[in-house]
Amino acid sequence: QVQLVESGGGLVQAGGSLRLSCAASGRTFSTFTMGWFRQAPGKEREFVAGINWSGGRTYYADSVKGRFTISRDNAKNTVYMQMNSLKPEDTAEYYCAADRAGWIPTSPVSYDYWGQGTQVTVSS
Repeated sequence: QVQLVESGGGLVQAGGSLRLSCAASGRTFSTFTMGWFRQAPGKEREFVAGINWSGGRTYYADSVKGRFTISRDNAKNTVYMQMNSLKPEDTAEYYCAADRAGWIPTSPVSYDYWGQGTQVTVSS
């Protein structure tokens, strides 16, 4: 069992930055692929970024490539997402998720554990 708690969301102006964190419980964190997803009102949950168990592989949605960076610290059981050059269309609830797969799935149905979410609002 893995419990995930996100933090770091907030209100920021367009062009600004935020750093999201996701703290995980459990001794098996380092074996999980971790992903960040987001969901805006009235829209489906979408993949944003993922990182494999070691941190050696990452994958990004085209919409955030070059602006967002996912990383992890297995010693701290935490995954991060640095978000720069934020746009109003980045406004959403952001969720972290954990998956036992050896690759980086982009479908939310592949992930086994989810956090409660943190709101990111980007004003124009």
